[in-house]
Amino acid sequence: MFRRREPVPFAFVAEADRFRSNVTPPPRESLGLPQIAARSLVGLTVVAGLVGSLLFGMPALQPYKSADKAQQSEASEGR
Repeated sequence: MFRRREPVPFAFVAEADRFRSNVTPPPRESLGLPQIAARSLVGLTVVAGLVGSLLFGMPALQPYKSADKAQQSEASEGR
């Protein structure tokens, strides 16, 4: 293989760390009360959903306790 002597088309990528811009980004817009309320409501909804799924899912994670022993003991007493 041979190496090319001419510059590659994307040479600017390699030089990106040396590049400094003199253009400042525009200042961020301040959030209004409706936007803050909407974001808070979405966050609370997500948290409530996670807590609710945990509460409803906990019984499924408990080991299964069979009620067969109680029924068998009652059946054996009836003989």
